[in-house]
Amino acid sequence: MILLQLSSAQGPDECCLAVKKALARLMAEAAQQGVALTLLETEPGGRLDTLRSALVSLEGDSADALSDRWCGTVQWICPSPYRPRHGRKNWYIGVGRFCADEQAQGDEIRFETLRASGPGGQHVNKTDSAVRATHVASGISVKVQSERSQHANKRLARLLIAWRLAQRHEALSAAMKSQRRMFHHQIERGNPVRTFKGPEFK
Repeated sequence: MILLQLSSAQGPDECCLAVKKALARLMAEAAQQGVALTLLETEPGGRLDTLRSALVSLEGDSADALSDRWCGTVQWICPSPYRPRHGRKNWYIGVGRFCADEQAQGDEIRFETLRASGPGGQHVNKTDSAVRATHVASGISVKVQSERSQHANKRLARLLIAWRLAQRHEALSAAMKSQRRMFHHQIERGNPVRTFKGPEFK
């Protein structure tokens, strides 16, 4: 199973529209190629019918090839539908892929089963196949009910937790880099905790 994230990368409204359009195109291509695509999370954009980001899972024999065609920077060439006099016609979004061993951190995840929620009808599970998974060490928790079997939902939950752990790690790394950059401008000029002297640094 592969997780694919489409992101406007803090771009303007046009980029959020590009994410929505790219998601629709990706869904169509997945259906054509027999790839099972599940929409897991979306973050709405600032305008109606736009998305700042979308997270999907891909599964099937052609999932690797499909994700390879999408990963990286996606360009959308189009006059702005929101700003008619705007000169820019090139809009960019990013597509990132995440793969994880479904058994990763398996012994650190606590599962509880629950009944799927949502509107009624044939697409909602009538049994306790939905799961809530909590990564004990970090406290990260996800609820998954998109699959019809408890086993499949647990597998997807492990993958989602691994993805969120990776995101958290990246965010912490970025924050540390930012702190290091700022540190050069925030060094206190007095009250040293230790003092060294001379070329020998003694």
